[in-house]
Amino acid sequence: MAEYSAFSLLRNAFNSNRDWKQAWRKPEPKPSYDVIVIGGGGHGLATAYYLAAEHGISNVAVLERGWLGSGNIGRNTTIVRSNYLLPASTRFYEFSMKLWENLSHELNYNVMFSQRGILNLAHSPAQADDYIRRGNAMRLSGGDAEWLSADEIGRKVPGVDVSGSARFPVVGGLLQPRAGTARHDAVAWGYARGADRRGVDIIENCEVTGFLREGDSITGVTTTRGEIRAAKTAVAVAGSTGRVMKLAGIDKLPIESHVLQAFVSESLKPFVDMVVTWGAGHLYMSQSDKGGLVFGGNIDGYNSYAQRGNLPIVEEVMSEMVAMFPSVARVRLLRSWGGVMDMSMDGSPIITTGPLPGMYLNCGWCYGGFKATPASGFSFAWTIARDEPHQINAPYTLDRFHRGAIIDEKGQGATPRLH
Repeated sequence: MAEYSAFSLLRNAFNSNRDWKQAWRKPEPKPSYDVIVIGGGGHGLATAYYLAAEHGISNVAVLERGWLGSGNIGRNTTIVRSNYLLPASTRFYEFSMKLWENLSHELNYNVMFSQRGILNLAHSPAQADDYIRRGNAMRLSGGDAEWLSADEIGRKVPGVDVSGSARFPVVGGLLQPRAGTARHDAVAWGYARGADRRGVDIIENCEVTGFLREGDSITGVTTTRGEIRAAKTAVAVAGSTGRVMKLAGIDKLPIESHVLQAFVSESLKPFVDMVVTWGAGHLYMSQSDKGGLVFGGNIDGYNSYAQRGNLPIVEEVMSEMVAMFPSVARVRLLRSWGGVMDMSMDGSPIITTGPLPGMYLNCGWCYGGFKATPASGFSFAWTIARDEPHQINAPYTLDRFHRGAIIDEKGQGATPRLH
Protein backbone atom coordinates (compact mmCIF):
# COMPACT_ATOMS: atom_id res chain seq x y z
CA MET A 1 0.00 0.00 0.00
CA ALA A 2 2.94 2.37 0.54
CA GLU A 3 2.94 3.54 -3.08
CA TYR A 4 2.26 7.22 -2.42
CA SER A 5 5.17 8.76 -0.56
CA ALA A 6 7.71 11.56 -0.81
CA PHE A 7 10.15 9.07 -2.34
CA SER A 8 7.73 7.88 -5.05
CA LEU A 9 6.82 11.50 -5.84
CA LEU A 10 10.49 12.39 -6.26
CA ARG A 11 11.25 9.27 -8.32
CA ASN A 12 8.38 9.92 -10.73
CA ALA A 13 9.32 13.58 -11.02
CA PHE A 14 12.56 12.46 -12.69
CA ASN A 15 10.95 10.05 -15.18
CA SER A 16 8.12 12.27 -16.46
CA ASN A 17 5.55 10.47 -14.27
CA ARG A 18 5.61 7.39 -16.49
CA ASP A 19 5.58 4.74 -13.75
CA TRP A 20 2.50 5.61 -11.70
CA LYS A 21 0.15 2.64 -11.39
CA GLN A 22 -3.58 2.88 -12.02
CA ALA A 23 -5.43 3.76 -8.83
CA TRP A 24 -7.74 0.78 -9.37
CA ARG A 25 -8.13 -1.98 -11.92
CA LYS A 26 -10.85 -2.29 -14.58
CA PRO A 27 -11.74 -6.00 -14.16
CA GLU A 28 -14.36 -8.00 -15.96
CA PRO A 29 -17.07 -9.30 -13.59
CA LYS A 30 -16.66 -12.87 -12.36
CA PRO A 31 -19.61 -15.28 -12.33
CA SER A 32 -19.83 -15.21 -8.53
CA TYR A 33 -18.53 -13.45 -5.43
CA ASP A 34 -18.90 -13.75 -1.68
CA VAL A 35 -20.47 -10.28 -1.54
CA ILE A 36 -21.92 -7.93 -4.14
CA VAL A 37 -22.15 -4.24 -3.19
CA ILE A 38 -24.53 -2.33 -5.46
CA GLY A 39 -23.43 1.30 -5.66
CA GLY A 40 -19.97 2.72 -6.33
CA GLY A 41 -20.38 5.85 -4.26
CA GLY A 42 -18.71 6.69 -1.00
CA HIS A 43 -20.78 4.31 1.12
CA GLY A 44 -20.49 1.38 -1.27
CA LEU A 45 -16.74 1.80 -1.71
CA ALA A 46 -16.18 2.27 2.02
CA THR A 47 -18.22 -0.86 2.70
CA ALA A 48 -16.10 -2.90 0.29
CA TYR A 49 -12.90 -1.48 1.77
CA TYR A 50 -13.84 -2.37 5.35
CA LEU A 51 -15.10 -5.82 4.32
CA ALA A 52 -11.59 -6.53 3.07
CA ALA A 53 -9.58 -4.57 5.63
CA GLU A 54 -11.52 -5.44 8.79
CA HIS A 55 -13.12 -8.80 8.02
CA GLY A 56 -10.80 -10.41 5.46
CA ILE A 57 -13.59 -10.68 2.86
CA SER A 58 -11.95 -9.64 -0.40
CA ASN A 59 -13.96 -11.66 -2.93
CA VAL A 60 -16.24 -8.65 -3.34
CA ALA A 61 -17.67 -6.85 -6.37
CA VAL A 62 -18.73 -3.20 -6.29
CA LEU A 63 -21.20 -2.58 -9.12
CA GLU A 64 -21.55 1.00 -10.35
CA ARG A 65 -23.99 1.81 -13.14
CA GLY A 66 -21.92 4.79 -14.34
CA TRP A 67 -18.41 5.97 -13.67
CA LEU A 68 -17.09 5.78 -10.16
CA GLY A 69 -18.08 8.80 -8.08
CA SER A 70 -20.79 10.03 -10.46
CA GLY A 71 -23.45 10.05 -7.76
CA ASN A 72 -23.82 11.90 -4.48
CA ILE A 73 -20.22 11.35 -3.38
CA GLY A 74 -19.20 13.93 -6.00
CA ARG A 75 -22.31 16.11 -5.59
CA ASN A 76 -22.24 17.56 -2.09
CA THR A 77 -20.81 20.47 -0.14
CA THR A 78 -18.05 18.35 1.50
CA ILE A 79 -18.98 19.16 5.13
CA VAL A 80 -17.90 16.78 7.91
CA ARG A 81 -19.38 17.23 11.40
CA SER A 82 -20.73 15.34 14.40
CA ASN A 83 -22.76 18.08 16.12
CA TYR A 84 -25.86 15.97 16.83
CA LEU A 85 -28.19 15.87 19.83
CA LEU A 86 -29.70 12.39 20.19
CA PRO A 87 -27.48 9.68 21.71
CA ALA A 88 -27.78 7.30 18.74
CA SER A 89 -26.83 10.05 16.30
CA THR A 90 -24.01 11.40 18.47
CA ARG A 91 -22.40 7.98 18.89
CA PHE A 92 -22.57 7.26 15.18
CA TYR A 93 -21.26 10.56 13.84
CA GLU A 94 -18.58 10.94 16.52
CA PHE A 95 -17.33 7.47 15.57
CA SER A 96 -17.27 8.66 11.96
CA MET A 97 -15.37 11.81 12.95
CA LYS A 98 -12.65 9.72 14.59
CA LEU A 99 -12.33 7.65 11.42
CA TRP A 100 -12.08 10.85 9.37
CA GLU A 101 -9.23 12.11 11.54
CA ASN A 102 -7.03 9.17 10.52
CA LEU A 103 -8.48 8.47 7.08
CA SER A 104 -5.69 9.89 4.90
CA HIS A 105 -3.13 7.82 6.81
CA GLU A 106 -5.39 4.74 6.77
CA LEU A 107 -5.86 4.90 3.01
CA ASN A 108 -2.39 6.24 2.14
CA TYR A 109 -4.33 8.83 0.15
CA ASN A 110 -4.84 12.50 0.93
CA VAL A 111 -8.59 13.07 1.32
CA MET A 112 -7.84 16.71 2.25
CA PHE A 113 -9.71 16.56 5.55
CA SER A 114 -9.49 20.11 6.93
CA GLN A 115 -10.72 20.51 10.53
CA ARG A 116 -11.53 24.17 10.16
CA GLY A 117 -14.62 24.01 12.40
CA ILE A 118 -18.33 24.55 11.87
CA LEU A 119 -20.29 27.45 13.36
CA ASN A 120 -24.10 27.32 13.70
CA LEU A 121 -25.49 30.86 14.05
CA ALA A 122 -28.36 31.47 16.49
CA HIS A 123 -30.78 34.36 15.92
CA SER A 124 -33.03 34.28 18.98
CA PRO A 125 -32.72 33.47 22.70
CA ALA A 126 -34.84 30.34 22.19
CA GLN A 127 -32.58 29.13 19.39
CA ALA A 128 -29.53 29.90 21.54
CA ASP A 129 -30.97 27.75 24.34
CA ASP A 130 -31.53 24.92 21.87
CA TYR A 131 -27.97 25.14 20.53
CA ILE A 132 -26.47 25.27 24.02
CA ARG A 133 -28.45 22.14 24.92
CA ARG A 134 -27.04 20.45 21.81
CA GLY A 135 -23.52 21.54 22.72
CA ASN A 136 -23.88 20.12 26.22
CA ALA A 137 -25.10 16.81 24.78
CA MET A 138 -22.11 16.71 22.44
CA ARG A 139 -19.66 17.33 25.29
CA LEU A 140 -21.32 14.72 27.51
CA SER A 141 -20.88 12.16 24.74
CA GLY A 142 -17.17 12.92 24.36
CA GLY A 143 -17.43 15.39 21.48
CA ASP A 144 -16.32 19.01 21.32
CA ALA A 145 -18.47 22.14 21.38
CA GLU A 146 -18.04 25.81 22.29
CA TRP A 147 -20.56 28.62 22.66
CA LEU A 148 -19.54 31.94 21.07
CA SER A 149 -21.09 35.34 21.73
CA ALA A 150 -22.02 37.67 18.87
CA ASP A 151 -18.88 39.74 19.50
CA GLU A 152 -16.67 36.62 19.36
CA ILE A 153 -18.36 35.60 16.11
CA GLY A 154 -17.70 39.03 14.66
CA ARG A 155 -13.99 38.63 15.40
CA LYS A 156 -13.78 35.04 14.11
CA VAL A 157 -15.88 35.55 10.98
CA PRO A 158 -15.68 39.23 10.03
CA GLY A 159 -17.97 38.81 7.03
CA VAL A 160 -21.03 37.87 9.12
CA ASP A 161 -23.38 40.76 9.87
CA VAL A 162 -23.56 40.80 13.70
CA SER A 163 -24.76 44.39 13.93
CA GLY A 164 -27.96 45.32 15.69
CA SER A 165 -29.41 46.47 12.38
CA ALA A 166 -29.06 43.06 10.73
CA ARG A 167 -32.28 41.67 9.31
CA PHE A 168 -31.72 38.55 11.41
CA PRO A 169 -29.63 39.64 14.44
CA VAL A 170 -27.02 37.14 15.62
CA VAL A 171 -27.20 36.41 19.36
CA GLY A 172 -24.45 33.77 19.40
CA GLY A 173 -23.38 30.52 17.82
CA LEU A 174 -22.38 26.92 18.49
CA LEU A 175 -18.88 26.02 17.29
CA GLN A 176 -17.55 22.51 16.77
CA PRO A 177 -13.80 23.05 16.24
CA ARG A 178 -13.06 19.48 15.03
CA ALA A 179 -15.57 19.65 12.20
CA GLY A 180 -14.60 20.79 8.72
CA THR A 181 -14.50 19.70 5.11
CA ALA A 182 -12.91 17.00 2.93
CA ARG A 183 -12.36 16.62 -0.81
CA HIS A 184 -15.36 14.53 -1.86
CA ASP A 185 -13.93 12.90 -4.98
CA ALA A 186 -10.66 12.15 -3.16
CA VAL A 187 -12.68 10.20 -0.60
CA ALA A 188 -14.14 8.05 -3.38
CA TRP A 189 -10.76 7.57 -5.04
CA GLY A 190 -9.04 6.75 -1.76
CA TYR A 191 -11.56 4.10 -0.76
CA ALA A 192 -11.62 2.68 -4.31
CA ARG A 193 -7.84 2.38 -4.38
CA GLY A 194 -7.74 0.85 -0.90
CA ALA A 195 -10.43 -1.70 -1.75
CA ASP A 196 -8.80 -2.58 -5.09
CA ARG A 197 -5.41 -3.18 -3.45
CA ARG A 198 -7.09 -5.70 -1.16
CA GLY A 199 -8.60 -7.69 -4.02
CA VAL A 200 -12.03 -6.07 -4.44
CA ASP A 201 -13.34 -5.84 -8.03
CA ILE A 202 -14.72 -2.38 -8.84
CA ILE A 203 -16.89 -2.78 -11.93
CA GLU A 204 -18.00 0.45 -13.56
CA ASN A 205 -20.71 0.88 -16.22
CA CYS A 206 -22.51 -2.15 -14.82
CA GLU A 207 -26.15 -1.36 -14.08
CA VAL A 208 -28.21 -3.78 -12.01
CA THR A 209 -31.37 -4.72 -13.92
CA GLY A 210 -32.82 -7.34 -11.58
CA PHE A 211 -32.23 -9.74 -8.72
CA LEU A 212 -31.69 -13.51 -8.79
CA ARG A 213 -33.77 -15.43 -6.27
CA GLU A 214 -34.19 -18.90 -4.83
CA GLY A 215 -37.51 -18.79 -3.05
CA ASP A 216 -37.46 -15.65 -0.92
CA SER A 217 -33.66 -15.44 -0.81
CA ILE A 218 -31.57 -13.11 -2.95
CA THR A 219 -28.75 -15.04 -4.62
CA GLY A 220 -27.30 -12.44 -6.97
CA VAL A 221 -28.17 -9.87 -9.62
CA THR A 222 -28.70 -9.50 -13.32
CA THR A 223 -26.78 -6.63 -14.88
CA THR A 224 -26.05 -5.04 -18.23
CA ARG A 225 -22.87 -7.14 -18.15
CA GLY A 226 -24.50 -10.47 -17.32
CA GLU A 227 -25.58 -12.43 -14.26
CA ILE A 228 -23.48 -12.25 -11.12
CA ARG A 229 -24.17 -14.49 -8.13
CA ALA A 230 -23.28 -13.97 -4.50
CA ALA A 231 -24.21 -15.32 -1.09
CA LYS A 232 -24.76 -11.75 0.09
CA THR A 233 -26.01 -8.73 -1.84
CA ALA A 234 -25.77 -5.24 -0.31
CA VAL A 235 -27.65 -2.20 -1.63
CA ALA A 236 -26.04 1.23 -1.09
CA VAL A 237 -27.41 3.42 -3.87
CA ALA A 238 -28.61 6.51 -1.96
CA GLY A 239 -31.40 8.32 -3.85
CA SER A 240 -31.90 5.39 -6.24
CA THR A 241 -32.84 3.01 -3.42
CA GLY A 242 -36.54 2.98 -4.31
CA ARG A 243 -35.90 2.09 -7.93
CA VAL A 244 -33.34 -0.62 -7.17
CA MET A 245 -35.39 -2.21 -4.39
CA LYS A 246 -38.44 -2.31 -6.66
CA LEU A 247 -36.45 -4.69 -8.88
CA ALA A 248 -36.47 -7.08 -5.91
CA GLY A 249 -40.23 -6.71 -5.43
CA ILE A 250 -39.92 -4.24 -2.52
CA ASP A 251 -42.11 -1.32 -3.55
CA LYS A 252 -42.78 0.28 -0.15
CA LEU A 253 -39.96 1.79 1.89
CA PRO A 254 -40.00 4.63 4.48
CA ILE A 255 -38.00 6.95 2.22
CA GLU A 256 -38.55 9.50 -0.52
CA SER A 257 -36.12 10.77 -3.17
CA HIS A 258 -35.57 14.51 -3.51
CA VAL A 259 -33.00 16.62 -5.31
CA LEU A 260 -30.63 18.79 -3.24
CA GLN A 261 -28.78 21.57 -5.02
CA ALA A 262 -25.34 22.92 -4.21
CA PHE A 263 -23.49 25.95 -5.55
CA VAL A 264 -20.02 27.44 -5.89
CA SER A 265 -19.09 31.04 -6.57
CA GLU A 266 -16.18 32.55 -8.43
CA SER A 267 -12.88 32.46 -6.56
CA LEU A 268 -12.27 35.07 -3.88
CA LYS A 269 -9.38 35.95 -1.62
CA PRO A 270 -9.58 34.21 1.80
CA PHE A 271 -12.96 35.25 3.14
CA VAL A 272 -14.08 32.69 5.72
CA ASP A 273 -11.94 30.00 7.33
CA MET A 274 -14.67 27.73 8.69
CA VAL A 275 -18.06 26.29 7.78
CA VAL A 276 -20.89 28.66 8.75
CA THR A 277 -24.60 27.78 8.89
CA TRP A 278 -27.46 30.25 9.08
CA GLY A 279 -29.99 29.60 11.85
CA ALA A 280 -32.83 31.72 10.48
CA GLY A 281 -33.27 29.43 7.48
CA HIS A 282 -31.37 26.58 5.87
CA LEU A 283 -27.99 27.62 4.52
CA TYR A 284 -24.47 26.26 4.97
CA MET A 285 -21.33 27.73 3.45
CA SER A 286 -17.56 27.29 3.40
CA GLN A 287 -14.71 28.44 1.19
CA SER A 288 -12.83 25.92 -0.91
CA ASP A 289 -9.07 25.75 -1.31
CA LYS A 290 -9.54 27.29 -4.76
CA GLY A 291 -11.32 30.28 -3.22
CA GLY A 292 -14.89 29.55 -4.29
CA LEU A 293 -17.71 29.87 -1.77
CA VAL A 294 -19.37 26.42 -1.61
CA PHE A 295 -22.90 26.49 -0.24
CA GLY A 296 -26.33 24.86 -0.21
CA GLY A 297 -29.67 24.94 1.54
CA ASN A 298 -33.08 23.29 1.36
CA ILE A 299 -33.99 20.40 -0.90
CA ASP A 300 -36.27 21.13 -3.83
CA GLY A 301 -39.86 20.55 -2.79
CA TYR A 302 -40.75 17.68 -5.12
CA ASN A 303 -39.81 14.05 -5.63
CA SER A 304 -37.21 13.56 -8.32
CA TYR A 305 -34.43 11.30 -9.57
CA ALA A 306 -32.86 14.11 -11.63
CA GLN A 307 -29.41 15.46 -10.71
CA ARG A 308 -30.52 19.04 -11.24
CA GLY A 309 -32.78 21.47 -9.42
CA ASN A 310 -35.04 24.44 -10.05
CA LEU A 311 -34.71 28.23 -9.88
CA PRO A 312 -36.90 29.02 -6.82
CA ILE A 313 -34.44 27.21 -4.55
CA VAL A 314 -31.57 29.09 -6.20
CA GLU A 315 -33.29 32.36 -5.33
CA GLU A 316 -34.01 31.21 -1.76
CA VAL A 317 -30.43 30.14 -1.11
CA MET A 318 -28.96 33.31 -2.61
CA SER A 319 -31.21 35.57 -0.52
CA GLU A 320 -30.19 33.73 2.67
CA MET A 321 -26.53 33.97 1.67
CA VAL A 322 -26.75 37.73 1.27
CA ALA A 323 -28.63 38.08 4.57
CA MET A 324 -25.79 36.27 6.36
CA PHE A 325 -22.91 37.79 4.38
CA PRO A 326 -24.05 41.13 2.86
CA SER A 327 -20.63 41.69 1.27
CA VAL A 328 -21.12 38.82 -1.21
CA ALA A 329 -24.16 40.38 -2.89
CA ARG A 330 -22.29 41.07 -6.15
CA VAL A 331 -20.21 37.88 -6.21
CA ARG A 332 -20.91 35.82 -9.34
CA LEU A 333 -22.19 32.26 -9.24
CA LEU A 334 -19.86 29.90 -11.07
CA ARG A 335 -21.88 26.65 -11.23
CA SER A 336 -24.46 24.50 -9.48
CA TRP A 337 -25.27 20.82 -9.31
CA GLY A 338 -27.77 18.45 -7.73
CA GLY A 339 -27.62 15.24 -5.74
CA VAL A 340 -30.52 12.82 -5.22
CA MET A 341 -31.28 12.43 -1.51
CA ASP A 342 -33.12 9.46 -0.02
CA MET A 343 -35.04 11.21 2.76
CA SER A 344 -36.23 8.90 5.54
CA MET A 345 -39.39 9.30 7.62
CA ASP A 346 -37.46 10.35 10.73
CA GLY A 347 -34.37 11.90 9.18
CA SER A 348 -32.02 9.10 10.26
CA PRO A 349 -30.41 6.36 8.14
CA ILE A 350 -31.23 2.69 7.71
CA ILE A 351 -28.28 0.25 7.95
CA THR A 352 -29.62 -3.23 8.40
CA THR A 353 -30.00 -6.82 7.28
CA GLY A 354 -32.90 -7.59 4.96
CA PRO A 355 -35.61 -6.94 4.09
CA LEU A 356 -35.11 -10.24 2.20
CA PRO A 357 -32.76 -13.11 3.10
CA GLY A 358 -29.36 -12.60 1.52
CA MET A 359 -29.94 -8.85 1.17
CA TYR A 360 -28.51 -5.93 3.16
CA LEU A 361 -29.73 -2.34 2.99
CA ASN A 362 -28.00 1.02 3.50
CA CYS A 363 -30.18 4.06 2.76
CA GLY A 364 -32.14 7.02 4.18
CA TRP A 365 -29.20 9.40 4.58
CA CYS A 366 -31.07 12.67 4.05
CA TYR A 367 -28.46 15.44 4.41
CA GLY A 368 -25.99 13.28 6.36
CA GLY A 369 -24.50 10.99 3.75
CA PHE A 370 -21.06 12.45 3.02
CA LYS A 371 -19.92 13.03 6.60
CA ALA A 372 -21.11 9.53 7.53
CA THR A 373 -19.09 7.79 4.81
CA PRO A 374 -16.43 6.13 7.03
CA ALA A 375 -18.81 5.03 9.81
CA SER A 376 -21.45 3.93 7.32
CA GLY A 377 -18.97 1.75 5.46
CA PHE A 378 -17.47 0.38 8.68
CA SER A 379 -20.81 -0.53 10.29
CA PHE A 380 -22.41 -1.80 7.06
CA ALA A 381 -19.40 -4.06 6.43
CA TRP A 382 -19.72 -5.37 10.01
CA THR A 383 -23.44 -6.05 9.47
CA ILE A 384 -22.77 -7.92 6.22
CA ALA A 385 -19.86 -9.94 7.54
CA ARG A 386 -21.48 -10.93 10.86
CA ASP A 387 -25.19 -10.81 10.02
CA GLU A 388 -25.73 -8.55 13.00
CA PRO A 389 -25.32 -4.81 13.51
CA HIS A 390 -22.38 -3.06 15.09
CA GLN A 391 -23.33 -1.17 18.24
CA ILE A 392 -23.20 2.18 16.40
CA ASN A 393 -25.76 1.16 13.77
CA ALA A 394 -27.91 -1.10 15.96
CA PRO A 395 -30.65 1.60 16.31
CA TYR A 396 -30.85 2.15 12.54
CA THR A 397 -33.12 -0.79 11.75
CA LEU A 398 -35.84 -0.88 9.14
CA ASP A 399 -38.45 -2.08 11.61
CA ARG A 400 -38.03 0.89 13.96
CA PHE A 401 -40.81 2.59 12.03
CA HIS A 402 -43.16 -0.28 12.91
CA ARG A 403 -42.04 -0.26 16.54
CA GLY A 404 -42.23 3.52 16.92
CA ALA A 405 -38.55 3.68 17.92
CA ILE A 406 -37.83 6.60 15.61
CA ILE A 407 -34.66 8.70 15.78
CA ASP A 408 -36.07 12.12 14.90
CA GLU A 409 -32.98 14.34 15.26
CA LYS A 410 -34.72 17.39 13.83
CA GLY A 411 -38.07 16.86 15.56
CA GLN A 412 -40.09 17.21 12.35
CA GLY A 413 -42.21 14.09 12.57
CA ALA A 414 -42.94 11.64 9.79
CA THR A 415 -42.50 14.01 6.83
CA PRO A 416 -39.42 13.00 4.85
CA ARG A 417 -38.96 16.22 2.88
CA LEU A 418 -38.74 18.28 6.11
CA HIS A 419 -35.69 16.42 7.39
